[in-house]
Amino acid sequence: MSTDNTSAANPKRVAVGYLATQSGDDGVALGAAIATKTGAAIDLICVVHPVPYDGQPGIDQYMERLENQAAEWLADGASRIPEGIEVRTVVTVHESFTEGLIDVAEQSGAAMIVVGGTGDGIISRHALGTVSTELLHSSPLPVALAPRGYARRSDVVIDMITIAVPVKKSASDPLSFGIRFAEAASIDVRLLSLVSLENPAADDTSLAVRKQQVDVARELLEHTRDQLDVDLEVDVLVADGDTLDEALDNLPWDANDIVAVGSGHLGADNRVFLGSTAARILRWTTAPVIVVPKESTPDTETTDTESTTTKAQGE
Repeated sequence: MSTDNTSAANPKRVAVGYLATQSGDDGVALGAAIATKTGAAIDLICVVHPVPYDGQPGIDQYMERLENQAAEWLADGASRIPEGIEVRTVVTVHESFTEGLIDVAEQSGAAMIVVGGTGDGIISRHALGTVSTELLHSSPLPVALAPRGYARRSDVVIDMITIAVPVKKSASDPLSFGIRFAEAASIDVRLLSLVSLENPAADDTSLAVRKQQVDVARELLEHTRDQLDVDLEVDVLVADGDTLDEALDNLPWDANDIVAVGSGHLGADNRVFLGSTAARILRWTTAPVIVVPKESTPDTETTDTESTTTKAQGE
């Protein structure tokens, strides 16, 4: 069970799911980078699976050993967090690592859940494991994902958030979250649109349509920037290409970026759901990515994350 029963809501807490693996260290590094900029405290959480009782004596002692081992892992993980950041280590028992992590995060009032990916991916890229995949299809809180090898980067300091702004009105607009994050962290903002007709034929007609879509996207971003009542440095960027992958390949990423994207329309309200374009952003970017839950706004027309990240359809 949890080593602390804190339940008061606190927006300046982040929940970091931890295992004694490289991906666990990547999650700790990202959680520490976020906490350093925002002043948030960290809940470092390890979920222990209960052992089915087999009728033999000693089951309680065995579970105690498992929880003690988890506590040792957490102590090692906590030692990787810079001084000055408040850290609470939590061991909890649950059938599901994902659900146990969400339960503790909600009880503590965490603003987001932070995890690493899997160790099977390319260094500096994202690769989803079982836990991160489940979180990206069920979490009621924003999910921050660290790329593989994030813990090995030297002197990581988040200094800009890139927000994928929707062209259409959407229930999955990460703008509000991204601006709040930027204000809390006192970092620069980049408003992003991706434009692609997904048309391999670069003829005059398709190029003209794409140019028109780039102009529309830029106008939208500049209008959005003008409407923001924030004391932040806000830039706009439209990345385009013949295909969405080409547009993503043309997009520059800085070592200290973090990206905020919305959820796909197929997900449940107030839950994270990884849309197809967000998944492709994960595949291309070397920056951490925060996937924001879809808001419950039934009267608003919703679009897939493909529209949210501005895949132009020539409309």
